[in-house]
Amino acid sequence: MITKPQFKSNDYKNGLYLVATPIGNLKDISFRSLEVLEKSDYILCEDTRVSKNLLDKYKIKSKLISNHKFNEKKNTLQIIEYLKSGKLISLISDAGTPSISDPGLVLVNECIKNNLNIFSIPGPSAVTTAVAASGFSDKFLFYGFLPEKKNQIEDELKKLSNFNYSLVFFSSSKKINKLIPAFKKFFNGRKIVFCRELSKLYEEYIRKNIDELELFNNELKGELTIVISEKKEEKASQKLSESDINLIKKMINKLTTKEITDLICSNKNIPKKVVYSFCLKLKNET
Repeated sequence: MITKPQFKSNDYKNGLYLVATPIGNLKDISFRSLEVLEKSDYILCEDTRVSKNLLDKYKIKSKLISNHKFNEKKNTLQIIEYLKSGKLISLISDAGTPSISDPGLVLVNECIKNNLNIFSIPGPSAVTTAVAASGFSDKFLFYGFLPEKKNQIEDELKKLSNFNYSLVFFSSSKKINKLIPAFKKFFNGRKIVFCRELSKLYEEYIRKNIDELELFNNELKGELTIVISEKKEEKASQKLSESDINLIKKMINKLTTKEITDLICSNKNIPKKVVYSFCLKLKNET
């Protein structure tokens, strides 16, 4: 049975607290997060039904206010007034850190404009949990949810494919098959891991080479955290191809050595010193 610890700490300042909540396993909540939630005059919840599962477990009785993407802007004015009057208010999402691919950004910016206290209480993160288990580079870029339309998805992935970092996305399981063709188009040669049910009983990591990806036949459940590996850097060839050699011979008396080197290396993964040395050798022979 999950029991709430007894808290003995200093009072918290009034303001807005961004409280990270478990991404699956309710035991992952921190003592500090529980304390802040208990001391809150109001708790803003993405879905009060989901949040009550956590709050009831720890017998937290603070007043709840529904705060989701459809009413966030409408709520903001009233919340700001509560904060100005000295209330302590917590903002939580259904899972993870609020305002990161979840409601909260509108309120945070309004608090900044009004010079109101904002405190972020760290905790569970699907992003770092997935990256840590991926085996890919720990230098990563987090994107979140991709757009809905195919052309917008491709525009975003094309830009991201130029970065040599691990990439992290969120997706609902129902939309994942819509993304797979675009992943194959822009990230060939890389690896991918689909993380589902993180921190839960049926936690699963589906690891694939992107070139071998196929659409999922069985419907997955829940939201997925997707990690794509960093770009593999091709080793520079230390030898010139026969076509490169013939091209250099044609240009050797028309262009400078530097011009030839820049031209050949502009679209070839060949060290400049290899091309430069070959050019000098040809010129010395003539």
